[in-house]
Amino acid sequence: MATDAQQACFEAGIKFGSLYHQFAGTPVSPSSARSLEVAMAESIENQPFCESVTVTIHDDRVADAIDHENGYTELTGSLMDVEMRVELEGVTVHTQMTMTDGYPLMELVSVDGA
Repeated sequence: MATDAQQACFEAGIKFGSLYHQFAGTPVSPSSARSLEVAMAESIENQPFCESVTVTIHDDRVADAIDHENGYTELTGSLMDVEMRVELEGVTVHTQMTMTDGYPLMELVSVDGA
């Protein structure tokens, strides 16, 4: 049987996988980035035990990735940072996804109350 801390970490991983794979490939431009951030956060916050999600899509990275005349690119992990907080049975898990050595790394920041 998993501990509450292990289950909370598992839940965080599930939510990150859902966020990334649900939205990777979504068309994005600097003008649509704010609404996409909100849609991503609110979508994942619907899931059990998810207390908060913050998505930051970097306009400069998006603009640099646009390589055709249509004015958008596909969303990838390299264009955004994400922070998430999951709470389960008194355990709070803080996670983040940031670019690390050119890779969008999802990681545990802290596990409190374990």
